[in-house]
Amino acid sequence: MKVNRLNPECISCLVKKYIEGYPDNISKDEKLEYMQGVMRLIAEAPKTVSAPEIVNEINRLQEKMFGAGRDYSDIKHYFNKLMLDTEPMLKKELDRAEDALMMAVRYVMMGNYIDFGAMDKVDENKLRELIENAEDIKVNDAEFESLRRELMNAETLVYLTDNCGEIVLDKLLISVIRQINPSLEITAIVRGADVLNDATVTDAEQAGLTELVNVIGNGSNIAGTCLDKISEEARSLIDSADVIISKGQGNFETLHKCGRNIYYIFMCKCKMFADRFGVPRYSGMLINDKSFIEMEANI
Repeated sequence: MKVNRLNPECISCLVKKYIEGYPDNISKDEKLEYMQGVMRLIAEAPKTVSAPEIVNEINRLQEKMFGAGRDYSDIKHYFNKLMLDTEPMLKKELDRAEDALMMAVRYVMMGNYIDFGAMDKVDENKLRELIENAEDIKVNDAEFESLRRELMNAETLVYLTDNCGEIVLDKLLISVIRQINPSLEITAIVRGADVLNDATVTDAEQAGLTELVNVIGNGSNIAGTCLDKISEEARSLIDSADVIISKGQGNFETLHKCGRNIYYIFMCKCKMFADRFGVPRYSGMLINDKSFIEMEANI
Protein backbone atom coordinates (compact mmCIF):
# COMPACT_ATOMS: atom_id res chain seq x y z
CA MET A 1 0.00 0.00 0.00
CA LYS A 2 1.35 3.40 -1.01
CA VAL A 3 1.20 5.99 1.75
CA ASN A 4 0.94 9.73 1.10
CA ARG A 5 3.61 11.16 3.41
CA LEU A 6 3.68 14.74 2.16
CA ASN A 7 1.24 17.37 3.40
CA PRO A 8 0.65 21.10 2.84
CA GLU A 9 2.11 22.12 6.22
CA CYS A 10 5.39 20.38 5.41
CA ILE A 11 5.61 22.11 2.03
CA SER A 12 5.09 25.53 3.65
CA CYS A 13 7.74 24.71 6.25
CA LEU A 14 10.25 23.51 3.65
CA VAL A 15 9.83 26.65 1.56
CA LYS A 16 10.19 28.92 4.61
CA LYS A 17 13.22 27.06 5.94
CA TYR A 18 15.20 26.47 2.74
CA ILE A 19 14.21 29.03 0.13
CA GLU A 20 16.95 31.41 1.33
CA GLY A 21 19.40 28.72 2.38
CA TYR A 22 22.26 30.13 0.33
CA PRO A 23 25.51 31.91 1.32
CA ASP A 24 25.53 35.69 1.54
CA ASN A 25 28.36 36.15 -0.95
CA ILE A 26 26.78 34.72 -4.10
CA SER A 27 25.47 36.45 -7.19
CA LYS A 28 21.87 37.28 -7.99
CA ASP A 29 21.86 34.65 -10.73
CA GLU A 30 23.12 31.98 -8.30
CA LYS A 31 20.43 32.92 -5.80
CA LEU A 32 17.81 32.59 -8.52
CA GLU A 33 19.19 29.24 -9.67
CA TYR A 34 19.19 27.91 -6.13
CA MET A 35 15.70 29.18 -5.28
CA GLN A 36 14.25 27.74 -8.47
CA GLY A 37 16.02 24.47 -7.74
CA VAL A 38 14.46 24.28 -4.27
CA MET A 39 11.01 25.08 -5.61
CA ARG A 40 11.43 22.45 -8.33
CA LEU A 41 12.40 19.74 -5.84
CA ILE A 42 9.38 20.53 -3.68
CA ALA A 43 6.92 20.97 -6.55
CA GLU A 44 7.94 17.76 -8.33
CA ALA A 45 8.08 15.57 -5.22
CA PRO A 46 5.49 12.75 -5.29
CA LYS A 47 2.93 12.77 -2.48
CA THR A 48 4.43 9.49 -1.27
CA VAL A 49 7.78 11.16 -0.50
CA SER A 50 8.37 12.38 3.06
CA ALA A 51 9.73 15.77 4.07
CA PRO A 52 13.07 14.30 5.28
CA GLU A 53 13.63 12.84 1.80
CA ILE A 54 13.02 16.23 0.17
CA VAL A 55 15.38 17.87 2.67
CA ASN A 56 18.01 15.33 1.66
CA GLU A 57 17.63 16.39 -1.98
CA ILE A 58 17.82 20.09 -1.01
CA ASN A 59 21.02 19.36 0.94
CA ARG A 60 22.46 17.73 -2.19
CA LEU A 61 21.59 20.84 -4.20
CA GLN A 62 23.26 23.09 -1.62
CA GLU A 63 26.38 20.94 -1.59
CA LYS A 64 26.54 20.86 -5.39
CA MET A 65 26.22 24.64 -5.69
CA PHE A 66 27.98 25.92 -2.57
CA GLY A 67 30.12 23.07 -1.19
CA ALA A 68 29.85 21.24 2.12
CA GLY A 69 27.08 22.47 4.40
CA ARG A 70 27.06 23.20 8.10
CA ASP A 71 29.17 20.90 10.24
CA TYR A 72 27.25 19.82 13.35
CA SER A 73 30.15 17.88 14.91
CA ASP A 74 30.81 20.37 17.71
CA ILE A 75 27.09 20.75 18.45
CA LYS A 76 26.64 16.99 18.59
CA HIS A 77 29.63 16.52 20.87
CA TYR A 78 28.40 19.34 23.12
CA PHE A 79 24.88 17.97 23.59
CA ASN A 80 26.15 14.41 24.05
CA LYS A 81 28.38 15.66 26.86
CA LEU A 82 25.58 17.79 28.31
CA MET A 83 23.32 14.75 28.59
CA LEU A 84 26.16 12.54 29.86
CA ASP A 85 26.73 15.09 32.63
CA THR A 86 23.00 14.83 33.46
CA GLU A 87 22.93 11.04 33.30
CA PRO A 88 23.96 10.29 36.94
CA MET A 89 21.10 12.44 38.27
CA LEU A 90 18.61 10.82 35.89
CA LYS A 91 19.77 7.35 36.92
CA LYS A 92 19.05 8.22 40.55
CA GLU A 93 15.57 9.41 39.57
CA LEU A 94 14.95 6.16 37.71
CA ASP A 95 16.10 4.15 40.73
CA ARG A 96 13.60 6.06 42.89
CA ALA A 97 10.76 5.95 40.37
CA GLU A 98 7.69 3.89 41.12
CA ASP A 99 7.68 2.81 37.46
CA ALA A 100 11.18 3.09 35.95
CA LEU A 101 10.02 2.14 32.45
CA MET A 102 7.39 4.88 32.40
CA MET A 103 9.89 7.45 33.69
CA ALA A 104 12.50 6.41 31.12
CA VAL A 105 9.94 6.76 28.32
CA ARG A 106 9.12 10.26 29.56
CA TYR A 107 12.80 11.23 29.60
CA VAL A 108 13.20 9.97 26.03
CA MET A 109 10.18 12.01 24.91
CA MET A 110 11.57 15.20 26.41
CA GLY A 111 15.06 14.59 25.05
CA ASN A 112 13.59 14.61 21.56
CA TYR A 113 13.60 18.41 21.92
CA ILE A 114 17.28 18.38 20.83
CA ASP A 115 16.45 18.72 17.13
CA PHE A 116 18.21 21.24 14.90
CA GLY A 117 16.08 20.17 11.95
CA ALA A 118 12.59 20.82 13.34
CA MET A 119 13.65 23.63 15.69
CA ASP A 120 15.03 27.06 14.80
CA LYS A 121 17.20 26.77 17.90
CA VAL A 122 17.61 24.45 20.87
CA ASP A 123 17.28 26.34 24.15
CA GLU A 124 19.25 24.64 26.92
CA ASN A 125 17.07 26.19 29.62
CA LYS A 126 13.95 24.87 27.89
CA LEU A 127 15.58 21.43 27.59
CA ARG A 128 16.45 21.43 31.28
CA GLU A 129 12.91 22.49 32.19
CA LEU A 130 11.38 19.75 30.05
CA ILE A 131 13.52 17.05 31.60
CA GLU A 132 13.02 18.32 35.16
CA ASN A 133 9.25 18.23 34.65
CA ALA A 134 9.20 14.90 32.78
CA GLU A 135 7.36 13.19 35.63
CA ASP A 136 4.28 15.28 34.84
CA ILE A 137 4.13 14.19 31.20
CA LYS A 138 0.91 12.38 30.29
CA VAL A 139 1.50 9.09 28.48
CA ASN A 140 -1.28 7.05 26.87
CA ASP A 141 -1.85 4.28 29.42
CA ALA A 142 -3.15 1.70 26.94
CA GLU A 143 -0.24 2.18 24.56
CA PHE A 144 2.27 2.12 27.40
CA GLU A 145 0.93 -1.10 28.92
CA SER A 146 0.89 -2.68 25.48
CA LEU A 147 4.52 -1.70 25.00
CA ARG A 148 5.44 -3.09 28.42
CA ARG A 149 3.77 -6.43 27.71
CA GLU A 150 5.42 -6.75 24.32
CA LEU A 151 8.86 -5.88 25.69
CA MET A 152 8.48 -8.48 28.43
CA ASN A 153 7.56 -11.22 25.93
CA ALA A 154 9.64 -10.27 22.89
CA GLU A 155 12.81 -11.99 21.76
CA THR A 156 14.12 -9.20 19.52
CA LEU A 157 13.92 -5.41 19.71
CA VAL A 158 15.16 -2.85 17.21
CA TYR A 159 15.61 0.66 18.61
CA LEU A 160 15.75 3.41 15.97
CA THR A 161 17.55 6.44 17.39
CA ASP A 162 17.15 10.05 16.32
CA ASN A 163 19.31 12.92 17.57
CA CYS A 164 22.54 13.52 19.45
CA GLY A 165 22.26 14.18 23.18
CA GLU A 166 18.97 12.34 23.49
CA ILE A 167 20.84 9.17 22.55
CA VAL A 168 22.07 9.19 26.17
CA LEU A 169 18.42 9.04 27.26
CA ASP A 170 17.85 6.25 24.75
CA LYS A 171 20.61 4.37 26.56
CA LEU A 172 18.81 4.84 29.87
CA LEU A 173 15.55 3.50 28.42
CA ILE A 174 17.34 0.52 26.90
CA SER A 175 18.97 -0.17 30.27
CA VAL A 176 15.55 -0.28 31.94
CA ILE A 177 14.20 -2.53 29.18
CA ARG A 178 17.12 -4.88 29.80
CA GLN A 179 16.11 -5.11 33.46
CA ILE A 180 12.56 -6.23 32.66
CA ASN A 181 13.68 -8.68 29.95
CA PRO A 182 17.36 -9.65 30.33
CA SER A 183 17.23 -12.14 27.47
CA LEU A 184 15.90 -9.63 24.93
CA GLU A 185 18.19 -9.26 21.90
CA ILE A 186 18.47 -5.51 21.23
CA THR A 187 19.97 -3.70 18.26
CA ALA A 188 20.14 0.09 18.06
CA ILE A 189 20.16 1.59 14.57
CA VAL A 190 21.62 5.07 14.01
CA ARG A 191 22.03 7.15 10.85
CA GLY A 192 24.55 5.79 8.36
CA ALA A 193 26.20 9.18 7.74
CA ASP A 194 26.14 12.73 9.07
CA VAL A 195 22.89 14.64 8.62
CA LEU A 196 21.93 17.63 10.79
CA ASN A 197 22.47 16.71 14.45
CA ASP A 198 21.20 13.16 14.04
CA ALA A 199 23.09 10.46 15.92
CA THR A 200 25.63 8.27 14.12
CA VAL A 201 27.86 5.46 15.37
CA THR A 202 30.33 8.11 16.59
CA ASP A 203 27.63 9.61 18.83
CA ALA A 204 26.60 6.16 20.04
CA GLU A 205 30.21 5.53 21.04
CA GLN A 206 30.48 8.86 22.89
CA ALA A 207 27.18 8.21 24.67
CA GLY A 208 28.29 4.72 25.75
CA LEU A 209 25.46 3.04 23.86
CA THR A 210 27.87 0.74 22.00
CA GLU A 211 28.96 -0.69 25.36
CA LEU A 212 25.38 -1.73 26.12
CA VAL A 213 23.95 -3.08 22.85
CA ASN A 214 24.88 -3.81 19.26
CA VAL A 215 24.78 -0.56 17.24
CA ILE A 216 24.78 -0.28 13.45
CA GLY A 217 24.42 2.56 10.95
CA ASN A 218 21.45 2.32 8.59
CA GLY A 219 23.48 3.09 5.46
CA SER A 220 21.61 6.33 4.76
CA ASN A 221 22.06 10.04 5.48
CA ILE A 222 18.34 10.84 5.36
CA ALA A 223 17.01 12.26 8.64
CA GLY A 224 14.58 9.40 9.03
CA THR A 225 14.26 5.70 8.20
CA CYS A 226 13.22 5.12 4.59
CA LEU A 227 12.87 1.36 4.24
CA ASP A 228 13.71 1.44 0.53
CA LYS A 229 16.86 3.52 1.07
CA ILE A 230 18.55 1.89 4.07
CA SER A 231 21.04 -0.98 4.03
CA GLU A 232 19.97 -4.57 3.59
CA GLU A 233 21.26 -5.35 7.09
CA ALA A 234 19.19 -2.61 8.71
CA ARG A 235 16.10 -3.49 6.67
CA SER A 236 16.42 -7.18 7.59
CA LEU A 237 16.68 -6.39 11.30
CA ILE A 238 13.62 -4.13 11.15
CA ASP A 239 11.59 -6.65 9.17
CA SER A 240 12.35 -9.50 11.58
CA ALA A 241 12.07 -7.62 14.91
CA ASP A 242 9.32 -8.58 17.32
CA VAL A 243 9.12 -4.99 18.54
CA ILE A 244 10.50 -1.72 17.17
CA ILE A 245 10.88 1.51 19.11
CA SER A 246 11.18 4.46 16.77
CA LYS A 247 12.42 7.79 18.11
CA GLY A 248 11.67 11.21 16.69
CA GLN A 249 9.49 12.99 14.17
CA GLY A 250 11.72 12.14 11.20
CA ASN A 251 11.45 8.42 11.81
CA PHE A 252 7.68 8.75 12.21
CA GLU A 253 7.37 10.74 8.97
CA THR A 254 9.27 8.13 6.98
CA LEU A 255 7.81 4.99 8.61
CA HIS A 256 4.19 5.53 9.63
CA LYS A 257 1.69 3.07 8.13
CA CYS A 258 4.52 0.74 7.10
CA GLY A 259 2.85 -2.30 8.70
CA ARG A 260 5.59 -3.10 11.23
CA ASN A 261 5.07 -3.42 14.98
CA ILE A 262 6.48 0.02 15.73
CA TYR A 263 6.03 2.09 18.86
CA TYR A 264 6.76 5.72 18.01
CA ILE A 265 8.15 7.96 20.75
CA PHE A 266 8.65 11.62 19.95
CA MET A 267 7.90 15.20 20.88
CA CYS A 268 5.45 17.24 18.79
CA LYS A 269 7.84 20.08 18.01
CA CYS A 270 6.01 21.71 15.13
CA LYS A 271 2.44 22.93 14.65
CA MET A 272 1.63 20.26 12.09
CA PHE A 273 2.46 17.43 14.51
CA ALA A 274 0.67 19.14 17.40
CA ASP A 275 -2.46 19.60 15.25
CA ARG A 276 -2.23 16.09 13.85
CA PHE A 277 -2.37 14.53 17.32
CA GLY A 278 -4.56 17.19 18.93
CA VAL A 279 -2.02 18.16 21.60
CA PRO A 280 -0.13 21.33 22.59
CA ARG A 281 3.30 21.91 21.09
CA TYR A 282 6.15 20.15 22.95
CA SER A 283 3.83 17.34 24.04
CA GLY A 284 5.31 13.85 24.15
CA MET A 285 3.75 11.05 22.12
CA LEU A 286 3.77 7.26 22.44
CA ILE A 287 1.73 5.54 19.75
CA ASN A 288 1.86 2.21 17.94
CA ASP A 289 1.68 2.17 14.15
CA LYS A 290 -1.56 0.16 14.21
CA SER A 291 -3.12 2.61 16.67
CA PHE A 292 -2.13 5.53 14.45
CA ILE A 293 -3.76 3.91 11.42
CA GLU A 294 -6.97 3.42 13.40
CA MET A 295 -6.82 6.99 14.73
CA GLU A 296 -6.55 8.47 11.22
CA ALA A 297 -9.33 6.22 9.96
CA ASN A 298 -11.68 7.66 12.58
CA ILE A 299 -10.94 11.32 11.83
